[in-house]
Amino acid sequence: MNKIVKQGLTVVIIIVIAGIIVYPKVKPLLTAKTEGSGNAMRNSSRQVLNVSGYLIKPQQLSEIVESTGTLRPDEEVDLSFETSGKIVNIMFTEGTRVKKGDLLAKINDKPLQAQLQKLQANQKLVEAKEFRQRSLLDKDAISQESYDQIVTELQTISADINLINARISETELRAPFDGIIGLRYLSEGAYANSSTKIAKLIKITPLKVEFSIPGKYAQEIKIGYPLTFTVNKIDYYDANVYAVDPKIDLETRTLVLRGLYPNKNEELKSGNYAEITLQMSKIEDAISIPTEALIPEMDGEKVFVYRSGKAKSIKVDIGLRTASEIQITSGLKFGDTLLTTGILQLRENLPIVLDTLLNKN
Repeated sequence: MNKIVKQGLTVVIIIVIAGIIVYPKVKPLLTAKTEGSGNAMRNSSRQVLNVSGYLIKPQQLSEIVESTGTLRPDEEVDLSFETSGKIVNIMFTEGTRVKKGDLLAKINDKPLQAQLQKLQANQKLVEAKEFRQRSLLDKDAISQESYDQIVTELQTISADINLINARISETELRAPFDGIIGLRYLSEGAYANSSTKIAKLIKITPLKVEFSIPGKYAQEIKIGYPLTFTVNKIDYYDANVYAVDPKIDLETRTLVLRGLYPNKNEELKSGNYAEITLQMSKIEDAISIPTEALIPEMDGEKVFVYRSGKAKSIKVDIGLRTASEIQITSGLKFGDTLLTTGILQLRENLPIVLDTLLNKN
């Protein structure tokens, strides 16, 4: 037992002697490390945040509404006859231009032409009779009643002739407007009636752009508002709103609008899908900021501005919103420097350094 105690004391004495010898050598290293750590903490407390910002200047701000729509022809009609009969002549070529009033197709009208000839012959006889009766009436050779009967007969024949002419015109298919005629669906010799579709006639100069916007804009939208649309995301075209549906759709709660594009070169075809950007209200000399610079809070919104080397929070009121911008109606003024980066790290009176001062136009 005494031997074990003596061995333990020997180990302790060795450790103490080693400590006395080594400590003077490692003390400077420990002191330097401790001082370095303290300096780093002091330097960290004095660090400032590097941010970016820009000077607020007057801008033009427009509210943009994006939608999708369809290109429609200015005029479109399915051509058909007003009466029934066998088609005896087709005078148009598919895919060609026609003028208003051009004769496009004809139904057999021989029975009507025969009736017309008969009535015209009778008309000549009655006209001659009326002339003689009038001469006799001037001489008081016949009564007024007899003359009135022949006049009525002449008027009846004239009315019958007009009726036959109207029926003959129903056997003629004429273009109701200038346009391009499409594919025909019948050939000569086919029987057609008023429900038989002969061909389609369209007019694509100008072209209509039909689309819908949320119903909340019903009171704001006006005739003449400019819009831009693209087809297949290749080219962009400018148009203007020319018509607004007077009611909001009950199912979609949207309002249907139509724009008009001149399409003078007929470069666009009806039926195409279009992506539309509609410019709504426009505000001159507005204060607008990026949406990411606005900080929402329980009691409103705020932004940070640069003031004398520190971040300063300012309560703001907002107005018009766009996809990337927000109008500030109060709180900011022209010439303020808005901070746009480091938003999550900013605190009131935090020292900051402006790395970049953008000149936002």
